[in-house]
Amino acid sequence: MNTVDKYKNLENELPKLPKVLLNTIQSDVLELKQIQKDCEKYINACAKINELEKADYVIYSKYVKKSDHKYEKFIFLDKDGAEVCNVSGQKMELYGLLSCATLPYSEEYEASLHSESSSRN
Repeated sequence: MNTVDKYKNLENELPKLPKVLLNTIQSDVLELKQIQKDCEKYINACAKINELEKADYVIYSKYVKKSDHKYEKFIFLDKDGAEVCNVSGQKMELYGLLSCATLPYSEEYEASLHSESSSRN
């Protein structure tokens, strides 16, 4: 498990985020992304799952292949990090729903990414 925190000030940005989720996100085990609320896929998903209207972020595993997402659970969070709902991958896909914007990475995490890419060359 990674010992470098992935995101800068994650506890301040999402103060209601449960500690276990905070730790798995910071150690890069789970991925945290912001939801693109203006996309058609999100609007359609909200019509089927009302709780999604309150969601601003989603947590998922970046290690699960797209073909296996139907076996995954997605955890949706509000703007403070409180859990809004869990949705099975059988009910929806995340692709096309996530925005590119994300919380700022920590300096240590960015440095580790740079050192990983340098060691591969």
